[in-house]
Amino acid sequence: MSQLRTILVVDDEPALREVLQVRLSDWGYGVELASDGASAREAVERLQPDLVISDVVLPDASGLDLLDLLRGPAPGRPVILITAFGSIDVAVEAMKRGAFDFLTKPLDYDKLSSLVKAAERELARHQETRALQRRLRRDPGVGGLIGRSRVMREVQDLIRVVGESEASVILTGESGTGKEVAAHAIHHLSRRAGGPFIAVNAAALPEGLIESELFGHQAGAFTGATAARPGCFEMADGGTLFLDEIAEMPVELQRRFLRVLEDGKVRRLGARRELEVDVRVLTATNCDPEEAVRTGELREDLFYRLNVFTVELPPLRERLDDVALLAQHFIETFNEKHRVEVRGVGADALELMVGYHWPGNVRELRNIIERSMILAREGWIESFHLPPFLRDSSLARGARIVLPPDVTALDAERILILETLERCGNNKSQAARRLGLDVKTIRNKLRTYGVSAERR
Repeated sequence: MSQLRTILVVDDEPALREVLQVRLSDWGYGVELASDGASAREAVERLQPDLVISDVVLPDASGLDLLDLLRGPAPGRPVILITAFGSIDVAVEAMKRGAFDFLTKPLDYDKLSSLVKAAERELARHQETRALQRRLRRDPGVGGLIGRSRVMREVQDLIRVVGESEASVILTGESGTGKEVAAHAIHHLSRRAGGPFIAVNAAALPEGLIESELFGHQAGAFTGATAARPGCFEMADGGTLFLDEIAEMPVELQRRFLRVLEDGKVRRLGARRELEVDVRVLTATNCDPEEAVRTGELREDLFYRLNVFTVELPPLRERLDDVALLAQHFIETFNEKHRVEVRGVGADALELMVGYHWPGNVRELRNIIERSMILAREGWIESFHLPPFLRDSSLARGARIVLPPDVTALDAERILILETLERCGNNKSQAARRLGLDVKTIRNKLRTYGVSAERR
């Protein structure tokens, strides 16, 4: 079905108007006619045409004023200008101001047909983008968790329930799925919304500093502790403490962490007395917490203390219906940040994005949209704005790892682990899940190979 219900033709030459009406009608479009600027204005207001084809010079209007008149309050309405040779400069300037394209006289009707079809595609883009914008305004998600797929609606419903409680929550899911965003949402839905939200990544802290970071220290407690410093528990008093990658915390420190949860009291390193704290603790891991308990990476008693609720964030490849909505959300966010005017994602680019396997999940989508917007600057994100690896269909759909002939078992294992790490963005936990291994095995193998995930 055509997106163009009505095309308005504006020209002061009766013969040209008649020819255009016949041609466009034969192509299956509805056509209305106007002979000058005044009748064009009336027709635009009355009909709200989907496309306007107009001479660039009329008896009572011309140039850029004519363009503004024809587009009216609908900036997405395509306007194709017809120009004589002497007014090409005006037409080019009009295109800079938003005209869709122009044709020179005498008209090439094959080119006109191509332009009308292109304008139809442009109109479809605007309509799809406006539909996404309406969905974002009507249902902005829960605390920034964007998505209307069935699996995301289930996650959002669960977050609404746990947000109103004081229960501990473990957030699980692959890296980049939005666990910290979900933790923020739970905090803002709780009675602690007015209190602080403190986020700590246990995997990002050096092992020698994580205890001080969590519990604080007194001056002189260790070399370099020149002044007293509160820990994250104290800073989160009256609010929420979000601890990411809980399974990466040293096991001995997990015992002290559990005691703070049970007693509601924390003692700084080097201090004699304990401080009472009122903190709700949310934790996250991108590995299976029950598997971490079995392998000894996570204390069983701590797991049961934390696991009142489990909220699993789905990988993006399992909710591809949300890609367009998430992309539009990021476009509206980054337009202001980078001072660009990108409208949306083109159909070809969106098709590539929906066909991609997204090892980095929503975080990867966010980064790709930001990168593409900086390249595009305005208009639409097209396929050529996307990174090369996403444009390659074999990579986009997760090509198999091909081993060379006569490879030994040890070499095959090495290739498989290193290639999987590279495809997972060097995320050891994600690579371990894909290979059916635990993270410690991945680390040990990398040490054996004499390389690190960071160097990969």
